[in-house]
Amino acid sequence: MKNLIYSIAFSLLCIGTANAQHSEQNHAERFEQLGPMLRSPNVYRTASGAPGHMYWQQQANYDIKVVLDDENQSIKGTETVTYINNSPDQLSYLWIQLDQNQRAKDAESQKAKTSSIHERMSLRQLESILWHDLDLGYKIHSVKDAQGNDIPVAINETMMRVDLPEPLKAGDQVEFTVDWSFNIHDRTSFIGGRPGYEYFEEDGNYLYTMAEWFPRMAVYSDFEGWQNKQFYGRGEFALTFGDYKVSITVPADHMVGATGVLQNPEEVLSETEMDRWNKAKATYDNPVIIRTQKEAEKLEKAKASDTKTWVFEAENVRDFAWTSSRKFIWDAMAVNVGNKDVMAMSYYAKEANPLWEQYSTRVVAHTLKSYSAKTFDYPYPTAISVEASNGMEYPMICFNYGRPDKDGTYSEAIKNGMISVIIHEVGHNFFPMIVNSDERQWTWMDEGLNTFMQFMAEQEWDRNYPSRRGPAHKIVDYMKGEKQYLEPIMTNSENIIQFGANAYAKPATALNILRETVMGRELFDFAFKEYAQRWKFKHPTPDDFFRTMEDASAVDLDWFWRGWFFGTEPVDIAIENVQWYQLDNRTPAEKKKAAAADHEKYESYISRTANEKDIQETVLERDPKTRDFYTTYDRFTVTPSDEKAHKKFVESLNEKERKLYNSGLNYYEITFKNVGGLVMPLIVQFNYADGSSEIERIPANIWRHNESEVKKVFPKDKEVETIVLDPYRETADIDESNNYFPKRNIPSRFELYKRESAPRGAASGSNPMKEAKKKK
Repeated sequence: MKNLIYSIAFSLLCIGTANAQHSEQNHAERFEQLGPMLRSPNVYRTASGAPGHMYWQQQANYDIKVVLDDENQSIKGTETVTYINNSPDQLSYLWIQLDQNQRAKDAESQKAKTSSIHERMSLRQLESILWHDLDLGYKIHSVKDAQGNDIPVAINETMMRVDLPEPLKAGDQVEFTVDWSFNIHDRTSFIGGRPGYEYFEEDGNYLYTMAEWFPRMAVYSDFEGWQNKQFYGRGEFALTFGDYKVSITVPADHMVGATGVLQNPEEVLSETEMDRWNKAKATYDNPVIIRTQKEAEKLEKAKASDTKTWVFEAENVRDFAWTSSRKFIWDAMAVNVGNKDVMAMSYYAKEANPLWEQYSTRVVAHTLKSYSAKTFDYPYPTAISVEASNGMEYPMICFNYGRPDKDGTYSEAIKNGMISVIIHEVGHNFFPMIVNSDERQWTWMDEGLNTFMQFMAEQEWDRNYPSRRGPAHKIVDYMKGEKQYLEPIMTNSENIIQFGANAYAKPATALNILRETVMGRELFDFAFKEYAQRWKFKHPTPDDFFRTMEDASAVDLDWFWRGWFFGTEPVDIAIENVQWYQLDNRTPAEKKKAAAADHEKYESYISRTANEKDIQETVLERDPKTRDFYTTYDRFTVTPSDEKAHKKFVESLNEKERKLYNSGLNYYEITFKNVGGLVMPLIVQFNYADGSSEIERIPANIWRHNESEVKKVFPKDKEVETIVLDPYRETADIDESNNYFPKRNIPSRFELYKRESAPRGAASGSNPMKEAKKKK
């Protein structure tokens, strides 16, 4: 920053140049409004993103009786469904989801999966290619109307059409009964999935996680009609709200946890358990253990031959799940949310202790408080976490992993993983169990929003919590991946290649960037809470979310939705060029002196230096007749007219102009280049020669007229030594090497290690707790 180029008074002085490269003018569509990309507003969904004055949704109420066969690992059930048609449409048939059919031996979802043979194949990999010959999937024994007459049905894979005897008119309701059964599968096997059983060979017992277990009504909505897309395992569920009464018959020594409130505790709990349960309902600080590990271990050995029926009721839920095992330890505590007590509970086998006894219910309670503060008060009476070596969510109950080693020790990764999955799955009560988006179509609307909420809850749990998703820089590896493996967030669930990054991490990161960098916490938090409040117990679409966030904040975010949700471009903004200017307020003498020095430097070159020796005498030196006025004239000498003109100019300045003239400001003209394509705000840190620093934030709108390259001048009192773009790693910039001026070389590092493999489900990394235990 040294070459001085002087100009006339009150002009700007350039004090240094980086390599300037100007890209061609580019004004495309990144800042155009989404317009026709969104559904047209109507009486059901407004242009503001709120439900319209004629918004409607269907209701399905269930009365279910189910029996668990612990000897044969199967269930048999009867459900009576009351379907209420709140739509303005007449319906001649209904659609019901049969999700268990996704695991049938001839399921289309398995035929459509790609497969290949590798040089080394695990047994699990090979089994998944061979699939299975098990008798899985629903057996629908009958579908009858309220009078007991058979109703014709058509089963297409995971969907069943119920052909009504007569059309169901708007405002009317219909009642029908379904008898069904199916064999429960081992979810720890290659078949996988969220529901099923786990078998414990050491004590010969089963732990059942019963989800997707009954024929469920599909959603009929104003924006889609029937959501009857087939279930392939990834795109999860679109479900209808309703009230449930569920009677679950299990072995008498089993403990059952379920969606809703237990209606007959005196019939299924011992007197001791009842006393502990009542104590738990009045305990807010520490969980009360209702069935202890010692009691559960005793039940594991003496298996009951008789049965008990547990009755649960739940109001206004979109689904129902339950768990059952004689292995369960059960603890609970009350949590006050919105002046209402909620029972936070955990069910876990001894294999999960001591980790679960210490953490699970406390994490449930924390999650309810954290999410409620940012959305709405948790409305349900219970929230349950079940240790089932997997992760999946349902209303008021979820299944989570986090099993320590057999000696009771665990790695920090297992502990944090358990805390994270409990927060995540309990958090799903808010999205999508209450804010009821269509998971089969838009995974990000529940997983992405929930992962964002999870990130905030994790940070509230521990200031140094190692959150995997949320911070902008943690999505960089995905964003800079090969284009052929990237899809927009607005992609159907089944079409996504990198599912976790696309549907969980990227939308969570986008929301965090909105909150921290684009909108600010105050505006974002208000708008996000407004969305949650508007759409709780309703069926929102992405359009409703996008519109509400703008409507409640007065921030035009169409450019952000286009880039982050509808596109795959990465963020890569570079400092392309920096020019340093100062106002030229020097005296004529100072200017002439500097100009002379500049001239002397400019005219010093190799030939001239060599000629001093080789040319003995020039023509001008030898012949006086070649000389004139300019032979002795020195243009770098200050003349009276120079002084007079300068004085006259200074005297002509008013007070404001004179203050600016004498300010001594430094002007830094920075050229920013959009290399990646995704426009973002500019966060610029100026590090000054005196050791201080300052951050300037420029909104993304600066790119409106040229999306490839922009210039911005920054006046500074102090002299800048270095400039850093995005110093706090807020924008997910995929190449930080071009974020510095002067340019900084950043080395890449590689690590040398010996490859070691761990069995499936085991903790990776070290277990310092185990090592410490060995030393004792």
